[in-house]
Formats: sequence, C-alpha cells, structure tokens
Amino acid sequence: MVNYKRYKRNPVISYPEREWVNKEIEKAPIWCSVDLRDGNQALIDPMVVGEKIELFEYMVKMGFKEIEVGFPAASQIEFDFLRQLVDRKLIPDDVCVQVLTQCREELIDRTFEAIEGCKQAIVHIYNSTSVLQRKVVFKKDKEEIKQIAIDGTRMVKERAAKFDGKIILEYSPESFTGTEPEYALEVCEAVLKEWGASKDNKVILNLPSTVEMTTPNVYADIIEWMGKNFKDRESIILSIHPHNDRGTGVAATELALLAGADRVEGTLFGNGERTGNVDILNVAYNMFSQGINPELEIEHVNEIIEIYERLVKMPVHPRHPYAGKLVFTAFSGSHQDAINKGVQAMRESDSQYWEVPYLPIDPADIGREYEPIVRINSQSGKGGVAFVMDTYFGYKLPKSMHKEFADVIQKISEKQGEVSPEQIMDKFSEVYLDVKTPFEFVKMQVTDYSGEKREEFDTKVVIDYLDNGQAKSFEAVGNGPIDAAKRGIIENMGIEVKILDYEEHALQAGSNSKAAAYIHLLDVNSGKAIYGVGVSSNITRASVRAIFSALNRLYK
Repeated sequence: MVNYKRYKRNPVISYPEREWVNKEIEKAPIWCSVDLRDGNQALIDPMVVGEKIELFEYMVKMGFKEIEVGFPAASQIEFDFLRQLVDRKLIPDDVCVQVLTQCREELIDRTFEAIEGCKQAIVHIYNSTSVLQRKVVFKKDKEEIKQIAIDGTRMVKERAAKFDGKIILEYSPESFTGTEPEYALEVCEAVLKEWGASKDNKVILNLPSTVEMTTPNVYADIIEWMGKNFKDRESIILSIHPHNDRGTGVAATELALLAGADRVEGTLFGNGERTGNVDILNVAYNMFSQGINPELEIEHVNEIIEIYERLVKMPVHPRHPYAGKLVFTAFSGSHQDAINKGVQAMRESDSQYWEVPYLPIDPADIGREYEPIVRINSQSGKGGVAFVMDTYFGYKLPKSMHKEFADVIQKISEKQGEVSPEQIMDKFSEVYLDVKTPFEFVKMQVTDYSGEKREEFDTKVVIDYLDNGQAKSFEAVGNGPIDAAKRGIIENMGIEVKILDYEEHALQAGSNSKAAAYIHLLDVNSGKAIYGVGVSSNITRASVRAIFSALNRLYK
C-alpha cells in the first residue's frame, strides 16, 4: 500500500467571510511573462542571447506590457541580453522590463548596472519566508527574515533615487503558500512602509504559490484575506505567481483573480520549474471562451506554438487545452454526431454566438482549422463518418444511410486504426460510385408528356445499359423519370424492387455543378434494402445512376 501516512495536511485558514465565491472574472489582469527568467532557468538547454531576443520581441508582439527578462546579477548571459535590449533600443516605451534579484547589496548594484538606460523597470526582490525554509535553509527567526526584506527594499530605494528613469518595486515573500498569512502580511507591510508606498507610488506585492501545497480555494482564501488586511490597499498592485505542483495552477489563478488579484505572472504553455508555472495562454483562452477580452494577441495559436517549440525546445502536449494537436478532434461516435449537428445548426440559424457541443470555441478563431475536428477510428460512429463526407467532400448522406456506410469504414478502422478522410472518400467511391457489375448504366433518353392529356403516366424513359458486359436496353413509362426507370427494371430485368427513399443535392455551386442522388432500394423478395449513390451534372441522370448503384450492391 502507498505510504500516505508519511505526509500531513497543510494547514488552512479559517475564513468563513470569503466573498470570492460569489464573483465572476470580468476583465483580464495585468499579464507579466516570466518565460525569459523562470521559464528559461528550467530548460535543459537554456536559450542563448539571440533566442531570448527573438522571444522577447514576440512577447511584445503578443501584447505583453511587463516582461521579466532575467536575473542579470546572477548570469553574464542574462546581463548581456538585457544590455542588448537597452543598447539596441528594443524595448518599446509602453513595455516595462522586470529584473529579479535577491536582497543582497552586490547583486542589487549589478542589477542597476544592467538596467542603466531603461526608461522604466520593475526591480523584483524576494526572500523566502516559509516556516520550512526559515527552519532548514536559512536558520533564521521571523525578525531576521523580515529584516532581509526591509534591507533589500532600502537598497533598491536608495539606488532608485539616483536612477535616470522610473523604478517600480516588486516584492515577493517567496514560498508564500508555506508562510503563515499573518507573518506574510507583517513582512509585506514592512516593505511597503520602507518604500513609502502610496496610491501614486504603488508597490507590486507578488504572492507566489511557489509550491502548490493544497487546493486552489485555499490559495484564493489567503489572497482575499491578504487583500482585505493591507492597511492601504490602493498603494498595492496585488500580483500572483502560481506554480502547478498539484496540477491546479490554472484553477488557482482563476480563483485568485476572483479573490482580488490584479496581476498574473506566468509562462507560455506553463513552462517552468518542476511541473511548471501557470499557463498564461490557458488562462487567457479561458477568458476568451467566456466573451472576455484577454488583452493579448492570441488569435494565431499555431504561430505561438512554432515560436515556443523552436526556442524553448520542448513540445506542446497534444492534449494541451486550445493548442494541442488533438483538442479539436473527436474520436467518440456520439461526440462526432453532436459536433455534426451543432455545426449544421449554426449554419441554419446564422447565430452570432458560437454554440457547438464539445467545442467550447470555434477553432478558426485561434487560427486552427476544421479539418482535424473529426477523426475516424474503430470507436467512431455513424455521425462522424457522415460529418467527414459532408465537411470534406460535400456529400450530405441521408440520415438512414449513415450507419450503412459507417459499418463499411469501421471494418477498415478495426484493421488499421485511424482512417483518413481521403481513405473514406476512396471507399465511398469504390462501394457506391464505381460499382458497375453486373449492371452498368450507359445512357438514357427522357420524354416528358406532362403537357399532354394522358390517362396514366407522364414520362417515358429509354435506358441503355450493360448486363455483365452485354448491351441491353429497355423502354418504360411512369410518373417521372425515377418511377419510369423503376418500372422498366421490374418489367424488363425481372427484378422486383421498391424505392424506399430518395434524396438529392448539389455538390457544388455554379453552372458546372454536379448533383448527388441517393436511392434507398428494397429487394421485395429477399427483404434486403440498400443504398445507391449517383453523381452527374444532370440530376435525372444522377438519380438513375443511383438506382443502378443500388442494384449492383443488391445483386453483386
């Protein structure tokens, strides 16, 4: 048995007065990308300067206004990268770069060297405040840990006074989720006081879920509690930096936004230490799917994927929400049928809102295409095959025909697995359109008597065909070409058949369009019923071809 008794529950706060549970997300937060720092430091093969510049410029293109560019005091490559951004004037005036440093004087000095020339910069200082880290890493008491934060704030403040540009302070009580909330509040208040925070000189207080330790609702409780207990909430930009150790980073972020967070630090596709940072794209697309402007340029997800995979050298998971290769597919037959009906309903209703079962958004809205929505394998049903025939090739199979053709495709999929749309069309042609034995339709002539006074029938047909290669012909009359052809078959070919259903439609628009006709034919003697399909530029000819298709399938 798994040794679960080695682990104890992390404490939760008692907070019955929580208000976030009755709120909704109404707007996008301030987004801060930490791909170039937190994300990059977690890579097996970290980015070189040229790659970091390319990613930085793409982040700007996506609309990020705050981008953490590194820890310049800790690495020459990160220092050089930042200097290139400054010296080559690659930082737009409306974008604020963010730099991380510990609360040590020599590191803060080196950090200010790196940002020299920036019009504005966020200097992000941190120190760990958790019970565990105080005990086993730093071996310091609460006052000593708080003093580290105060001293770091003072050093940044002194250098900011001499800096030719705007400096915004950000402070993180690292390992916040393992810190007593009352103590975290005490440390943050000390930082605010030392900096002289005000409504016009705000401090970013970043409360990271450095390690996810419990359920997202607990994180939301603490964020709301902190926000309500600051002495001057208007002097603070309340920021969160969730990680994904429990796999609930996105949920924790969304609940923390309900709880009053103003700002989110995260990465593209959740790259980062261990199980990663919160996935900014996931959160942004979630907002988009609820009719909220995410305030990021995320319409072209394939482009984002290409940039990310090439520079980060990690693949996007095929089941990743919105971006995964498989997320707009449906293997289940019932799902495929529902998607088919939903798309048809959208076409018919001309609604301004997207409402299709199993597809929370229109893939086209983020640069994806409809082609991969339905994929056919042994688990697929009749609706999926019909959807492929309609979406890819324009054949709108009668509903009662869905199962008949789906059974044909299922036999293939049971042998080889997934069946491509092209294979489906090839099989459709083989089974319905190209079957020419024992009977092959050659030509027909139709005479219409509808304008004359006749006792019974108003149409005469003359049909030439091959019977096992031998040329034959018959003449027959009926109420329309299809009825006349059926009567001629019964009277001249000795086959007792009945037409159960008939449907037709244009395959394409325009003067050169072709028509498809579907005949459901019953062999009266055997009771067997089967579909035939005919295609021609002439709808009457297509219908007779469909009758011969069904005959051949009955008697082949």
